[in-house]
Amino acid sequence: MSRPNMLSSGRTVPPPSPPPRSISIFGATGSVGTSTLDLVRLNPSAYRVVALTAHSDASGLAKLAREFSAEVAVISDAAQHDALADALQGTNTQAWSGAQALLDAADIDADWTMAAIVGCAGLAPIMRSLLRGRSVALANKEALVSAGALMIEAARSSGATLLPVDSEHNAIFQCLAGGNIDEVESITLTASGGPFRTWTTEQMRAARPDQAVAHPNWSMGAKISVDSATMFNKGLELIEAHHLFPVGLDAIRILVHPQSVIHSMVEYRDRSTLAQLGAPDMKIPIASALAWPQRIATQCTPLDLATIGQLTFEPLDTERFPGPGICRAAIAAGGSAPAILNAANEIAVAAFLEGRIGFLDIAAIVSDVLAGYIPSAPQSLQDVLAIDREARAMAAVAISTKDRN
Repeated sequence: MSRPNMLSSGRTVPPPSPPPRSISIFGATGSVGTSTLDLVRLNPSAYRVVALTAHSDASGLAKLAREFSAEVAVISDAAQHDALADALQGTNTQAWSGAQALLDAADIDADWTMAAIVGCAGLAPIMRSLLRGRSVALANKEALVSAGALMIEAARSSGATLLPVDSEHNAIFQCLAGGNIDEVESITLTASGGPFRTWTTEQMRAARPDQAVAHPNWSMGAKISVDSATMFNKGLELIEAHHLFPVGLDAIRILVHPQSVIHSMVEYRDRSTLAQLGAPDMKIPIASALAWPQRIATQCTPLDLATIGQLTFEPLDTERFPGPGICRAAIAAGGSAPAILNAANEIAVAAFLEGRIGFLDIAAIVSDVLAGYIPSAPQSLQDVLAIDREARAMAAVAISTKDRN
């Protein structure tokens, strides 16, 4: 057993502090990225920021890069390069821009990478980080939905660690700590039900974008908020769980839990069930991934079950919310279906937010594209991206048809 160092007086010499963990954050100006940096602010000596990226918010990115003395700041919209470079004048932070720069940033040595770029746009840098054998905190479910088999194989071959950040998958990850995946009987993903949980189909037919993004429990971006309203979000999470936790598709269930206190549950073969509970605050699962395998303090609200009073549960209404069923069928079909589903959903959600289609049209468009496009299973990242582009084009045509009608 190792002994602490002792001074001649007999006083214990504390062990040296570990060096700060180097981190990169892809999607630094989004809600997950800013929440991650909030946690870094609470533990400044524990982390060293290597790279920060954003899509087009040059001013916001430069402000964060200055505050955290990032080595590199990357703006993926190349048209914003000069604005970023100007805002970083007088600092030691390098200003990079464009899609290739995102990949170059993923090549920079970092102990831990937050993958929080929304949509399939984050797939290429995530794959690059995995192939480099990094610890990758995954907050981008669309990447795993579109290229799950390729990502899992990349992590396996390189020795990379995938740390789930979605509250549901992080909850499962925590419930499996010390357990054996082979002893799991079932996994239950909980769903709040979104803002339209009690709405009729006819009410949802007239739903407006501002109503769809008004989530009752979570503060999220527009796209994921609409996905929560359609419950496609839960279907995408089912696909994600299928890749992350290989217990068999039939063993993964969805249960509506309006309070969003229990984030997921794992049932073992002895019929004991472990659940992870917490306030609906994304900083909690982010902190779990950021400090793993340790834990760090946060300023999140403690869970007060006495004040909450009760926790309720409901079965999923698959007639009013067909999204999870469409997702389950897509991952069961395998091949290119999940990538097609994700691409069509992204385009349909964007069209709904622009007021071009109705709320119920989202599921219809996704189903139509899945039925009308059946390419071969992707064998590479380039295959996935090609399928993604074609599916988006098909979804755009379907939306234009609805516009004309």
